[in-house]
Amino acid sequence: MTKAITSALNVGELAAGQVLSVPLFTFKGTDNRAPTVYVQANVHGAEVQGNAVIYQLMTLLENCHVLGDIVFAPLANPLGINQKSGEFTLGRFDPITGVNWNREYLDHKIDIAAWYKQHQDLPNDELIKSFKATLTEACHTKLQQPWGITTGHRLAVNLQSLAHSADIVLDLHTGPKSCKHLYCPEYDMDSAKFFSIPYSLIIPNSFGGAMDEAAFCPWWQLTEYAASQGRHFDVPVAAFTLELASQERIDMADALVDAKGIMAYLSHRGVIQEAVQPAKMPRYACYLKDYKKFHAPQSGMVEYCAKVGEPLLAGNTLVNILRLDLYGSDKACTSLSLDKDCVPILHFASASVHQGTELYKVMTNVFEFPC
Repeated sequence: MTKAITSALNVGELAAGQVLSVPLFTFKGTDNRAPTVYVQANVHGAEVQGNAVIYQLMTLLENCHVLGDIVFAPLANPLGINQKSGEFTLGRFDPITGVNWNREYLDHKIDIAAWYKQHQDLPNDELIKSFKATLTEACHTKLQQPWGITTGHRLAVNLQSLAHSADIVLDLHTGPKSCKHLYCPEYDMDSAKFFSIPYSLIIPNSFGGAMDEAAFCPWWQLTEYAASQGRHFDVPVAAFTLELASQERIDMADALVDAKGIMAYLSHRGVIQEAVQPAKMPRYACYLKDYKKFHAPQSGMVEYCAKVGEPLLAGNTLVNILRLDLYGSDKACTSLSLDKDCVPILHFASASVHQGTELYKVMTNVFEFPC
């Protein structure tokens, strides 16, 4: 039986001096040629299902032949996890700065042309090793800069330095009220068929601040520039964000389903020796440009009529908005619909909304992945 090695990552200090740390669990591989993996969960405080998936994954791995090192960081944001108000967990934004915890990662902004010119004589394996060292060192430099960095940025860059040591990065999240969906880089679309997730958002090579982008964007930029110079190699790092349905929820049986999907991907990549087949299921996708937000045109009490993960035809009711202050008029209850077919992916958690609240995110121009 394979056992995980336990350790902790120091990510900061509380005002009273206590050390903030994230527990780490490492499965050591037996083949240094196999890809290495970093998996984190719970960067947003209410998004707890990823911890259940990590538990199920580690349980499965105990009975596997692990070839590549796998590092797990559950409970990755202790500040956000403990950010409570009554029965609710608020930990989506840093309460000090207001910044989304998942938008705090370092944008390296490397001069790729200059870096490549300096290292172009290296063989591919040495080039990749050197670029990985450049990314990791940039994180360490950021953490040590003399003027200091914010609490949230310190947490994120510490996690990012772990991610940069891996060949595969999985960031486990959930939505407010959501179906499962996967953020997948365009260069790696084929990988979506291994995860037990029905919907994928295909994202471009642009940094928006999230962990998956922090992990893969520099490598995508390097391979594109190298190709422009006549040198071709695959993007060495794969990174995905897995949205595992809704927040404030633990479902161990469902976590096992997602763990098995991740195992199928790890098997495909040669991280584990065992052959694990992906689940047979239809899988659909759209490009990020076709992932649309619908904002409340007025305030009120909302009935969310469209079910997440189920296609909605143009003209069918998306929401009903109740305005009791307008009782007696034709505006007391308003039905709203969209003018094009879509698949609702997630909606706002509360039934009480301000004008302008982001009510739904929906996929449009959806296509099916070939089996």
